[in-house]
Amino acid sequence: MKELKIVIICLFSLQFCISCQNGKIIDNEDNIYPDSTMKVKYAQGFSVDYFPDYKRVRIFNPWQKGEILNTYYLVNQKEIVTPDKVNTLVVPLQSLGVTSCTHLEFLNMIGATNCITGICSPELVYSPLVKSRYQAKKIVNLGDAFNVNMECLLALHPEALMLASYNQQDENTKRLISSGIPLIYNNEWTESTILARAEWLKLVATFFNQEQLADSLFNNIEFQYLEALQIAQKLKYRPTIVLGGNFKGTWYMPGGKSYMAQLFADAGCDYYYKNDTNTGSLPLNFEMVLSQFAQADYWLNAPVATIEELFAMDERHQLFKAAKNRKVFGFFARTNENANDFWESAIAYPDKVLKDVIWAISPDLMQDYKPLYIKKLE
Repeated sequence: MKELKIVIICLFSLQFCISCQNGKIIDNEDNIYPDSTMKVKYAQGFSVDYFPDYKRVRIFNPWQKGEILNTYYLVNQKEIVTPDKVNTLVVPLQSLGVTSCTHLEFLNMIGATNCITGICSPELVYSPLVKSRYQAKKIVNLGDAFNVNMECLLALHPEALMLASYNQQDENTKRLISSGIPLIYNNEWTESTILARAEWLKLVATFFNQEQLADSLFNNIEFQYLEALQIAQKLKYRPTIVLGGNFKGTWYMPGGKSYMAQLFADAGCDYYYKNDTNTGSLPLNFEMVLSQFAQADYWLNAPVATIEELFAMDERHQLFKAAKNRKVFGFFARTNENANDFWESAIAYPDKVLKDVIWAISPDLMQDYKPLYIKKLE
């Protein structure tokens, strides 16, 4: 009889294991399959799974493949039980602190700007709506993103603080973690393509129950981008380009696998470092840049807004053919005081940025187009 019980137990255990493999259980954390998963086409840094009573949002560590940086459980009512009470947030969020202006347009696109109650470096903000709310004292100044004013943050106590993750071991991040305020890591900047960066709109939308709107908006952006890509392919000649500028002895160029290099390639440009494998910037000296780019047809992404400033920055900039021919362009068409909208909203509109670059190097292909961010330096 004892032996029979052992056999029954073993058979039951075997059946349980088989059922797990066949779809009953796949996640040690939630112990159930999600009902569905958000479709993410380009971005590599996050995932969103939908369960019967909550959403699970995962942010992946961009520096350790396969490692999860943080997991959030989003519920519509605080009484709902999740696998991790500490990382559970009630959505839609009603108040949010923001550390970077690059997060603002995503919030604006889904109608969540009014939820912003605190922001870092408000003097760098371009958005008229955010600036007006700040001036009306509806938004608090949280100080510098790399040295957040903890007294102001704790007094404000937003439901969450959105920030970019650079290193969880730095003192600023440690202090933010110790505040007890949930941190939402928005790491779009780590993506390698401009479309992937824009797709983080979907991540932001999950905290406001606006996934359907975000998906529709992104689909249109993708369509417009791919349409512009087809226009760029009509170029009969791929012009060579030089990027950036010499600053205090170092000239930073985008690595060949960076999102900026990909952008210019999509626009039809021929970039010297197109076969480079770096995703970040390449620090170069002036002599090297001159030898490689002196005859470049166009100068794009200039670091200043006028030719005079470019030459004042380094008089040797005049040695480049593109400068001599006044074919120099920079993303300075939308600025006010200390702010440049290219560094704020352009992340959300890669289609417009791509069209801007195509217009700069081949205006005949974009005759009816009015550039949004880029302008020719005079």
